[in-house]
Amino acid sequence: MIDVSIIVVAHNDERDLPVSVASALTQGGVVAETLVVDNDSRDGSRRAAQGAGSGKVRVLELPENVGFAAAMNLGIRESSGRYILALNPDCRLEPDFAAILASRMDRRPDAGSASGRLLRAQGPDLAPTGRIDSAGIYRTATGRHFDRGSGEAANGRYLAEEEIFGPSGAAGLYRREALESAKIATGFFDSDFFLYREDADLAWRLRNLGWKCLYVPSAVAYHRRRNLPERRRRMSPLVNYHSVKNRFLLRINNQSASDVAATFVPTVARDLVVLGACLTVERSSLPAFSWLWKNRKRLWAKRKEIQEKIRRSSRS
Repeated sequence: MIDVSIIVVAHNDERDLPVSVASALTQGGVVAETLVVDNDSRDGSRRAAQGAGSGKVRVLELPENVGFAAAMNLGIRESSGRYILALNPDCRLEPDFAAILASRMDRRPDAGSASGRLLRAQGPDLAPTGRIDSAGIYRTATGRHFDRGSGEAANGRYLAEEEIFGPSGAAGLYRREALESAKIATGFFDSDFFLYREDADLAWRLRNLGWKCLYVPSAVAYHRRRNLPERRRRMSPLVNYHSVKNRFLLRINNQSASDVAATFVPTVARDLVVLGACLTVERSSLPAFSWLWKNRKRLWAKRKEIQEKIRRSSRS
């Protein structure tokens, strides 16, 4: 029986895949399989994944770029592990990463996901730096989400095991049973997100369904982060567009009426700032609002689906 299915979604990641895939294949202490879902790469990503795997990696080729969430959903459907490890192509795992997280979750049947301690990486070998990349996700009072410890000095920080809001999608472990319970019409990960914030959405949905998330710092990985809030002006228009769109999708999917009431003033204030930026300095993100309006009926139906799942889980 497969313990852990390691799934990498790639899009023009020829340079990084040999490192991330090699780290997936060296996972010890578990029976693992590795799948690479290629999102219509135009470089040598498929060849790089196959070369790094020496026949031990399944490469699923997509004829178009369907986004991270939809591609990850395909990988989950095609895999068979008790646990799913969503791994970014620019992330390298220590050899015991999957075994440590899986063993902790085996002892906690209420845990739907788990995060290790991700350090910021640099260079072609994804070498570790002295800074934290993510110690899991936390959520603010206004519904925003951030990586704990992002950019902070790693020495002596975030070394205690604890429950957290959710794992970073760079290297998050998920219980298949939890994913099945949270699956909606648009997948395990909500494919409407396309890219960016989909890990926070899934974390929030799992939490609303009663699943816990464990932070286990002895499981270590190294991630070269491309997108950070302070780099927004340098991020691609596509990423910024989906960032704006998905900010509202997060709340549409997951926010309760009581949460809306409790956070209304700071949330609306922040929304006005976002709208103002889209009207002035980031006009490429303005279509996010028209997308939300055009899809409002379908999005509301999806919210009703999610809320019904939550009601059923609370009664069971």
